[in-house]
Formats: sequence, structure tokens, C-alpha cells
Amino acid sequence: MSRPLRLMLTLGVTSLCGVYILWKIDVGETIDRLGAARPGYFLAALAIMVVTVPPMAWRWQRLLAARGIDDRLSWLTRAYFTAYTAGQILPTSIGGDAMRIYETGRRHPGRGGVIAGTVLLERALGGAATLTLAAVGFVLAIGRYDVGAYLWLEAIFVVGTVVLAVAFFARWARRPLRRTVPLLRLLRVERPLRAVYEGIHSFRDHLWLMIGVFALTIFVQAFRVLAIWLAGKAVGVDLSPRIYYVMGPLLFLVMLVPFTINGLAVRESFFVSFLTKVHVSPNAAFATGFLFFLVTIALSLPGGIVLAWESLRRPVSKLPPPSGAPQPTTRKQF
Repeated sequence: MSRPLRLMLTLGVTSLCGVYILWKIDVGETIDRLGAARPGYFLAALAIMVVTVPPMAWRWQRLLAARGIDDRLSWLTRAYFTAYTAGQILPTSIGGDAMRIYETGRRHPGRGGVIAGTVLLERALGGAATLTLAAVGFVLAIGRYDVGAYLWLEAIFVVGTVVLAVAFFARWARRPLRRTVPLLRLLRVERPLRAVYEGIHSFRDHLWLMIGVFALTIFVQAFRVLAIWLAGKAVGVDLSPRIYYVMGPLLFLVMLVPFTINGLAVRESFFVSFLTKVHVSPNAAFATGFLFFLVTIALSLPGGIVLAWESLRRPVSKLPPPSGAPQPTTRKQF
């Protein structure tokens, strides 16, 4: 996609979401609600997000090790935090993934493709875990919450995940997939999609690793849903965590929309649209989304500190002596 078109889409999506938000909320009342937010709930939400980073880094470490790349857990954890920092200025979490691939690729020259494959596999497993939670949310919501089309959207995503899992891991699926090659070549996406497919498909021989990593991913995402609930509690939204297990998976998917910087306005629009359907005021719904945004900003601060510290410690390259300056002499060796 060309840069001008991406910029137009970014401005268009952000503007539409911004207009929707301003139409729904009272700015003054929303500011008052944010000003009265309870810091204890905010800090608890941030703590949940922080403590779940090392398990995700360990998950990535296991995937890298399966492809013959060994790296320290401490450095991979650092890479996650710096990726969160990059995600604040690059399009959604996809920008953070690119940061991890770039930094880790520099540590392991010639293995960039393998590293990218593990990151993409992480993203695929994260999507599958999100949609597994969506299936749970779908069951929890039936007959209890009137969230209309959102339930059917979750059902469609769940079915799509099952289809993709078969396409990526079933050997018999390779033959029908070959029929799509001419179209993919015409669209000029055959090479990157093939690399993604081969990178993910190669893990089908690591069944127990995949099961363990998938289970860990589900646990981490289920735990992180509680951070959204705590953000709501901080601004006075008194709902059971149950509804957030309906909402959370959809929010994680919304955050993957690649046309806004860090999900700006899209995330808050989703909060307003969803929570108002369960009788939360638009002001409180927006405040919940905005406070969760502040949680993600706070999560990116450690990575920013690390990058700043590393840039200060980086040795300054020696400049050549000015023209005409005497050159250092070396003693001739006999």
C-alpha cells in the first residue's frame, strides 16, 4: 500500500471515529470523571500488563529455540518493552512486531527470516487465543447480554480461526492452496505469504511446544482482560468481569487495525459503542477506553527509558583529524 493512501486511510478512520466520539460524549463530564479516577485500580491494571511481559518473552524464547536460535530471556523481555514503545508511534502492534524482528535480526545475522517467522507465529497464536476467548465470551453472553451483532462477529472470527488453523497446519491443505498461487503472484504478495506459511507450517512437528505455547497465550490474554475491567472500575464502571471477556477479545482484534497510530480514536470508539449497549453512559465508556490507553502508554515507558539509556551509552564514532593537522606517526617495527 502506498504511503499517501495509508495516510489518507489513517486520517479518514481517525476522523470518523473522532466525530463519533464527540457526538456521543459530553467532554466536560468526561474530563471530570477522568479527574476523579481512582489511582489504585489504574496501578493494578498497569501491574497486570507489566507482569505478563516476561511470560510472553519466554514463549518467544521457546519458539526461537525450536528453530536453533538461542537468546537470553532478559534481552527478549527488553525487546518486548521496546516494541511497546515503538507501537506508540507506529501503526498498532504491527509496528512493534517490526521493531522486534529488526532488533533481534541484528543480533543473529542471516536468521532474519526465521525470526520473522517466529514473531508471525506468535501473532497467529495470539489471534487464535483471542478468538478462543471470543468463543468463551460468546457462550457467556448468550441470553445474558444484548450486544447484538458483536456476538455474531465473534462467531465469524472463531470459524475463520479454525479454517486458518487447518490451512496452516494440515498437510492435505497444501494442494488446494497451490491453486491460489497465480492470483497471489498477480497481486505481488505470493513471496511474503509463502514465507509466512512455511515459517508457521514448519512448527507442525513441534506439537507439544505448540500446545504449551497456545495454553500460555490464552492464560496471558485472559489475565490481561482483567486490566480492562480494572480501568473501568477506576472511573466508576461497576460491571462484572464477565462482560469484559465478551468485549476483550474484540478489543484485541480492533487494536490490530493497521490504519491508525496506536489505535487512536478507534479504541475509544469501540469502548463507547460496546459498553453503551450494556447500559454504561457514553462518558464512562470513553473514560474507560482512554484510561486503558494511558495504561498502554505507561507500559511503553520502560522501553523508552531503555532506548534512551542505550543511545547515551553508545560510543561516539571518532571523527577524522581536520585537514592539515599532523598525522600520528607509528614507530617502524624491525
